[in-house]
Amino acid sequence: MLGRLPLFQLFLDRDGHWEASMRFQKFSFGSIRIDGVTYAHDVVIDRGDVRKRKKKPSKKFRDEFGHTPVSIEEKIPWKCRRLVIGTGTGALPVMHDVKSEAKRRKIALLMLPRTDAIEELKQHPDETNAILHVTC
Repeated sequence: MLGRLPLFQLFLDRDGHWEASMRFQKFSFGSIRIDGVTYAHDVVIDRGDVRKRKKKPSKKFRDEFGHTPVSIEEKIPWKCRRLVIGTGTGALPVMHDVKSEAKRRKIALLMLPRTDAIEELKQHPDETNAILHVTC
């Protein structure tokens, strides 16, 4: 993007090499600011790339849960060792099939309220992907 400079936090890894991590600058009901960009929708963080969560495949389960859950039919960022799902204020359901698939893939699955999920990403950015529920 023209005119946008990425904002990174630098830290030393265990081997003394410099690493860069995302900056979570601000979040509130309905939006989150990551690396200088404000998102007004749920986001997926996949190996450092941020994209909109495409929840259309999960909408068919909405009546069952009272909210559109995270389902195995979404494009889940599985290429990681840890997957953090930020559930907003706790409203975002995660279907059993997602939990089973994470276990099958030997991926640590953390389902946390949004604030705790962001803290977890700040503390352990390496090999961690995320789905963050922003709207409630």
